[in-house]
Amino acid sequence: MGITDQLVKFATAEVPEVAAAMMRLSLFDWAACGIAGAMEPEFAAFARAQRVEDGPAQVFGGGALGAAAAALLNGTLSHALDYDDTHFAHIGHPSVAVPPAVVALAQTLDTPLTDAVDAATIGVEASILTGIWLGRSHYQVGYHQTATAGAFGATLAAARLLGLDKHQTRNALGLCASMASGVKAQFGTMAKPLNAGLAARTGVEAALWAQAGMTAAQHGLEGPLGFGATHHGEGAEIKMPRKEWQINTISHKYHACCHGLHAMLEALAGVDLEAERIAVVKIRTHPRWMSVCNIAAPKTGLEVKFSYAHTAAMTLLGHRTGAIANFSDDLARDKSIIALRERVEVVEDESLSETQSLVTLTTVSGEVRRLRHDLLAPMTLEARSIKLRMKINALLGAPRADALWQAATGSNLEAVTACFADATPES
Repeated sequence: MGITDQLVKFATAEVPEVAAAMMRLSLFDWAACGIAGAMEPEFAAFARAQRVEDGPAQVFGGGALGAAAAALLNGTLSHALDYDDTHFAHIGHPSVAVPPAVVALAQTLDTPLTDAVDAATIGVEASILTGIWLGRSHYQVGYHQTATAGAFGATLAAARLLGLDKHQTRNALGLCASMASGVKAQFGTMAKPLNAGLAARTGVEAALWAQAGMTAAQHGLEGPLGFGATHHGEGAEIKMPRKEWQINTISHKYHACCHGLHAMLEALAGVDLEAERIAVVKIRTHPRWMSVCNIAAPKTGLEVKFSYAHTAAMTLLGHRTGAIANFSDDLARDKSIIALRERVEVVEDESLSETQSLVTLTTVSGEVRRLRHDLLAPMTLEARSIKLRMKINALLGAPRADALWQAATGSNLEAVTACFADATPES
């Protein structure tokens, strides 16, 4: 059975409670990232430019637009800080493409929150599976899978919300095959988060057009001239989930920096050792990250987000890497951090996976501590929720974070979207 047939069938699958619970955590995290993203001054003009026509769908920063426009804006703003979740097998950020489409369309349809969560779960799972099907060659050649695979996930989620039949769902996926886009050349620019917004809008539009009777290629993903064949897709074998869902292995970001640094930072969490007692810090990591986040001597707060040595020193000196404000130009120049940074060595280790890091701390007295972490290590939903709430408290302030948490774990979609308008950070 081809991937299109599998996705069409999967659109109406029953969603397990555990997968839906994980989706609610990602919904909480996604909304918080979007609320914070709306505070970014550089996106203010872009947000204003989208307010051409009012509609029923609330957007981050206040106001309401039509479903497609809201999906575009909310998807973009939620990825503005690059602080949203990741799935390493998918090689993308599933929650900035699918939930924006689902939430925008669900408001238009007056869909209950539980049904919206189920649709988002289906869509996120589909985007991950599509990403795996496209494979690493699709990503390595330059496509941004958050946007490409994400668009197909958003489309399937929207098809479920609209109650499309199998023929309409197939057409929606075929339409998406002509619309899905996004290239890694945009990394480092405002167009990177725009890629996510475009994927969310594509999902809404493709499903609505299919509902209206628009037809398209019946195998737009795997056909001879379909999306996979023309976009360097590997066509890896995939199977729709039964008990074990891919969404359950999503990795949330708890540090406001490149995800390649997170395993190392988690390994160092809780280390209580005075800087003057540290002789050497040796960090072993997968070779992929050496060219991504190994800036040895960062000069700006942005560069710090891509520096093993500097963020390791920050953590050991007690600076919270979960706080965006700590990735500042001042901390990039901090003399105590720089002094400790000089004692940090980063080496590649092919025996480690992309989600693992091994840290060896050697003290001046010769004591050696070996610390290891894998981002895919099992974590209970309770433990994950505690870490996410700590992150969102730092991002939005405790009162706003608590209000959003209560809404995301409740039963009312309007309670969630009511939080979108509050775009003033708690000091």
